Amino acid sequence: MYTDYDLLIRAGRVFCSESGFDGPGAVGVRGDRIVAAGPDVAGTSSETLEFPEALLLPGLVDLHAHPARGESKYGVDPDVEFLPRGVTTVLSQGDAGAVNWTRYRKRVIEGCRTRVRLAINLSSQGESMPGGCFEDLDWVDVNACASAVEDKGEAIWGIAVNVSRIACGNNDPHEVMRRALRAAEGTGLPLLYGLRNPQEWPLAEQLDLLQPGDVLTYLYRSGAWNIVQADGRVHPAIREARRRGVLFDIGHGMSSFVFDVAEAAMADGFPPDTISTDSYARHVSSDPPHDLPRTMSKLLAAGMPEADVFTAVTSRPAAVLGLSDEIGTLTVDSCADLTVLRWNDTALPLVDVEGNQRSGGCWEPIFTVRAGQPVAAAR
Repeated sequence: MYTDYDLLIRAGRVFCSESGFDGPGAVGVRGDRIVAAGPDVAGTSSETLEFPEALLLPGLVDLHAHPARGESKYGVDPDVEFLPRGVTTVLSQGDAGAVNWTRYRKRVIEGCRTRVRLAINLSSQGESMPGGCFEDLDWVDVNACASAVEDKGEAIWGIAVNVSRIACGNNDPHEVMRRALRAAEGTGLPLLYGLRNPQEWPLAEQLDLLQPGDVLTYLYRSGAWNIVQADGRVHPAIREARRRGVLFDIGHGMSSFVFDVAEAAMADGFPPDTISTDSYARHVSSDPPHDLPRTMSKLLAAGMPEADVFTAVTSRPAAVLGLSDEIGTLTVDSCADLTVLRWNDTALPLVDVEGNQRSGGCWEPIFTVRAGQPVAAAR
């Protein structure tokens, strides 16, 4: 195909799970739209970029992180910490609740170049307090949550509820979850769910409460949260939940990715649906950076097939967010969100949350395009 473009990017490998294309090729952009993609893209362009030894993907989608500008104790500026590192769309896990939702929408969702969606916190306070967001049951306000959702437009995807002791303090996690289920039923939105310690609340009982389309995050934890049993098999309640349509997300963070667990789950045929960083304030200035390309590399090292890794940060999270026609794809007329990665064989070792290492290289971001406009390179 031959036409005129505002931006033409050629790469040694172009991957799009939606179209099935995987090979040398190019993407042509006009305005904020992709107008051509594949092996035979040709034409004149105002700007042409060549990446013969790099990988071109749709803009990465991080389904669990903490984009914020104020309001949240966990929050980081997405245009500083995510966008230059290849993430063009990010879902906030509960940074804002009903009380600060309006400010969050203005300052973050409308005020950032990065596309931000919100899993609104069931706590009306969001993550604005120093302690747990559910330490005061008066904050667990179903009506306030529903009222905020009525004003959501497309900005609020779902409801965040983490029933861990850190979030709930001494309050009954069953009561928090009862209110979460009422909020989900009343709004028709899915839950982004963090488990209680299964020694305090059996895993099967918690999973039985989740509905198709709900997302369980923090998948590959160790200890009492380990989804892999002593016989090397994934817990049957986990498999049953997936059969019912519950989705499973990494949510790496500071405590939720252990190589041994991921490798055992992968060996038993249980990969994640989506790969996410749970990146927040404590990760700022980490060396090496805690970003989505490095998290992708850890899943690759744990045995997840490469094409499945790419899908889990592009088309699949896009589908979860209900944005398949707009993001996570290189198909014509989709938004021109693009990420270029290079493989670094000599990168620092990949390290899990317990200090276990895997070597073998790492994907690193070298160029990002958001809605047709280049983004300054990562620091």
